[in-house]
Amino acid sequence: MRFTKDHEWVELVGDTATIGITAYAAEQLGDVVFVELPETGKVIKAGDAMAVVESVKAASDVYAPISGEVTAANAELGGNPQTVNDQPEESGWFVKVKVANPDEVEALMDRTAYEAFLATL
Repeated sequence: MRFTKDHEWVELVGDTATIGITAYAAEQLGDVVFVELPETGKVIKAGDAMAVVESVKAASDVYAPISGEVTAANAELGGNPQTVNDQPEESGWFVKVKVANPDEVEALMDRTAYEAFLATL
């Protein structure tokens, strides 16, 4: 699993990456009440807004940590957005993406580096 400073995570299996937000991000948001995900087939570019998460505190954009084509969006979140809070780095994933550039994944922080980053916040 790899991480961004914006608290997104990426897990790569073959040429498909699963993307979501970290436990830290979910905790900072508070209770998630709505998640807007991109359509299957949408091409996303690293750094662009790809989803919206609304919580009892605020609405926040989720930025694409890597580039690629969305092959699946987590439909479970539509009826049960609380999954983002309950299991942010497991069943609370947002999208699966066919990776355009594997080097983008490798450039992200590993868990050790991400935890060190969190310690500075």
